[in-house]
Amino acid sequence: MASQVATPTSLQTTAASSSTSLSSPGLSPSSPARLSPDEMELLAKLEEQNRLLETDSKSLRSMNGSRRNSGSSLVSSSSASSNLSHLEEDSWIMWGRIVNEWEEVRKKKEKQLKDLVRRGIPHHFRAIVWQLLCSAQNMPIKDQYSDLLKMTSPCEKLIRRDIARTYPEHEFFKEKDSLGQEVLFNVMKAYSLVDREVGYCQGSAFIVGLLLMQMPEEEAFCVFFKLMQEYRLRELFKPSMAELGLCMYQFESMIQEQLPELYVHFQAQSFHTSMYASSWFLTIFLTSFPLPFATRIFDIFMCEGLEIVFRVGLAILQMNQAELIQLDMEGMLQHFQRVIPHQFDSGPDKVIQAAYQVKYNAKKMKKLEKEYTTIKTKELEEQVEIKRLRTENRLLKQRIDTLEKESASLADRLIQGQVTRAQEAEENYLVKREVATLKQQCEEASAQLEQAKKTIRQLQQQSQAKGPSQFSEESVLQLERELVQARLKDAESQCALKEMQDKILEMEKRNSSLPDDTNVARLQEELIGVKLREAEAVTGLKELKQQVRNLEEHWQRHLARTAGRWKDGPKRNTLSELQDELMSVRLREAEAQAELRETRQRMLELETQNQIHSNQLRRAEQESRCLQERVQALTSQNKDMHVQLQEIKRKQAEIECKSKEEVMAVRLREADNIAAMAELQQHISELEIQKEEGKVQGQLNHTDSSQYIRDLKDQIEELKHEVLLKNRSVNYTQRLPVWR
Repeated sequence: MASQVATPTSLQTTAASSSTSLSSPGLSPSSPARLSPDEMELLAKLEEQNRLLETDSKSLRSMNGSRRNSGSSLVSSSSASSNLSHLEEDSWIMWGRIVNEWEEVRKKKEKQLKDLVRRGIPHHFRAIVWQLLCSAQNMPIKDQYSDLLKMTSPCEKLIRRDIARTYPEHEFFKEKDSLGQEVLFNVMKAYSLVDREVGYCQGSAFIVGLLLMQMPEEEAFCVFFKLMQEYRLRELFKPSMAELGLCMYQFESMIQEQLPELYVHFQAQSFHTSMYASSWFLTIFLTSFPLPFATRIFDIFMCEGLEIVFRVGLAILQMNQAELIQLDMEGMLQHFQRVIPHQFDSGPDKVIQAAYQVKYNAKKMKKLEKEYTTIKTKELEEQVEIKRLRTENRLLKQRIDTLEKESASLADRLIQGQVTRAQEAEENYLVKREVATLKQQCEEASAQLEQAKKTIRQLQQQSQAKGPSQFSEESVLQLERELVQARLKDAESQCALKEMQDKILEMEKRNSSLPDDTNVARLQEELIGVKLREAEAVTGLKELKQQVRNLEEHWQRHLARTAGRWKDGPKRNTLSELQDELMSVRLREAEAQAELRETRQRMLELETQNQIHSNQLRRAEQESRCLQERVQALTSQNKDMHVQLQEIKRKQAEIECKSKEEVMAVRLREADNIAAMAELQQHISELEIQKEEGKVQGQLNHTDSSQYIRDLKDQIEELKHEVLLKNRSVNYTQRLPVWR
C-alpha cells in the first residue's frame, strides 16, 4: 500500500485534503473527496490542538505546498529543518488516503489496515481513525449530549470524587476544576444518564480521559458509547461484573495451557489472576503502563477488540516468567506494580510483536465461555437450592418451637393438675381428721347429755321424795350466767348460718361460671343437698330458739315466785329448791342440745366441703387424663408429620434431580443449535463475499459469471433455509416446559 500511495498521481489526489485530514475525525465515508460542514468544524478544532502540540516551525500546509511545486517526489530532500522523516511523511500520506477512502479500504484491504494499526496510528490521525474504527460518526445520540448535561445524575458525587484520581500527573487533568476535569465530568455524567443500569464504574474514567486527549467531548462521548455497547466494556462495567469473571477464567486457562510452570507457581502461592489482571481488562492497560504504551495497545483494541488484551497480557507473563517463578506472592505484587511498567519505556513494539506470537484460538475461547456459563449456572442453582433449604429449615424450626411450647404448656398443666390434686388430697385428709374429731366430740356431748338426763331424773326423784326446796341466791346468779351463754351461742349459730348462706351464694356463682353440663348438674345436686342441710339447720335453730324462749318464760315465772318469798322471810321451801334445780338442769340440757346441734351443723358443713373437694378432685383427675391423652396424640401426630416430611423431601429431591437433568439437556441442545446457527450464518456471509468477489472478477475479466453467481445464490438460499430450521428448533426448545 505504501508503494501505491507514494506516487505523483496519488499526491495530486491527497494534496488538497492532506491539510484537513491530519488530525480531523470528521470525514464522511459517502464522499471521500469532500468534507461536510460538521467535519470542517471538527478539523478546525483538531488543527488548533495540533498547533499547540507541534514544536516544529514547518507546518504540514507548507509541506503540501512544496509537494505541489515539485510534483515528482513525495518530500523535498532539501527541507533540513523538518522533524518528519521520509517514513513518517509516507505514513501520513498513507493514512490521509485511508481516511478519505475508508469504506473501500475497510472492505477490501482489512488485513493491510490491521497491520498498519498494529504499527501505530499517527497522533494527528488517531481521533478520526478511532471514530471510523468504531463507526461513531454522525450518531443520533450526539444531538442529545447538550440536553443530558442539563439533567442531574445520581452518580455525580462518585464521579466528582474519582476525577482527581484520573491521570493526576497529566497536564490536562491534574489541576482542580480545570477544563480537562470539567469535560471528563460531563462525559461520565452524560453516559450515566444514558445507561442507568451501568451508571458509573470507577475505571471507565481512564478510557474517557484518553479519548478526551484526542478529540472534543461530544465525539469522545459518542466513541465511549460505542465502546461500551459493542466492545464488551458494558458487560465488564456492570455491577455484577460477570464479563470480568469470564475474562479472568479464559485468561487463567490460557496461562495453564501455555505457561504451565507459572500457573503451578501462581496456584502454590494463592496468587489469583484477578489480583494483577483485572485492571488490564477494565482500563485496557491505561492504569498499569505508561501512556504511550497503553495508547498503542488501545489503537489495536479499537480495531480488534479484547483479543489484544489477552495476547499482550500473556506476552508480558512470558517475558517475566523466570523472575516471577522466583518470587513469593508479595514479591510478585511488587514486581507487577514497580518493575513491569518500566520495562517498556523504550516502546511497545517488542511486546506487540511477542503478543502476536501467542496462540489465541477463538473457538477455544467460545468453549471456555460455555464452560464458565455452565459453572456459574450450577453455582446459581446451588445458591437457590441452599436458600430454599434454609427457608424450609427455618420453617421447620419454627414448627418445632411451636410444638415444644405446646408440649411444655401441656406438661405444665399436667404438673399443675397433679399438684392441685395433691393439695386437695391433703385438704381432704385434714377434713376427715376434723370430722373424726367432731364425731368424737359429738359422742362425748351425747354421753354428757345422757349423764345430764340421768342427773335430772335423779333430781326429780329426790324432789318428789323430799318436797319443794328454796332457791338460793347463788343458784339464781348461776342460771343468769347460763342464760347469757345460751344467748351468745344463739348469736354464734346465727353467724354460722349467715356464713353458710354466703358460701352457698358463692357456690351458686361458681356453678353459673362452669360451662360443662355434667359439672353443672353435679353442682346443682350438691347445692340441693346443701340447701336441705341448711333447712335442717334452720329447723334445729328454730327449735333451739323455742326452747330458749320457754326457758326464759320459766325463768320469769321463777323470778316472780321467788321475789315475794324473799320479802316474806328467810324460810325456804324444799319444793322451790327442787324447782330451781330442775330449771338449772333444763338449762344445761338446752345448752347441751344447742352444742350438739352446732356440732351436727359443723359436721354437715365438713361433709359438704369434703364432697365438694372430692368432686373437684375427680374433675381434676379427668382433666389430667384428657391432657395426657392429648399429649400422646400430639406426640404421635408429630412423629407422623416428621415421617411425612422426610418422604416429601425425598420425593422433592428426586423431582429436582430430574428437572435439573432435563434443564441441562435442554440448555445443551440450545447451545449446540445456536453454535450451528452461528456457523451457518458465517458460511452465508462467506458465500456472499465470494458472490461479490465473483461479480467483481467477472466485470474485470469481461466474462460471463452469471452461472457462478446463480450457484452461489442457490447455496445461500439452502443455508438460509437451514438457519430458519435451526431457529425454529431453538424456539421450540426454549418453549419446552421445565420443572423448576
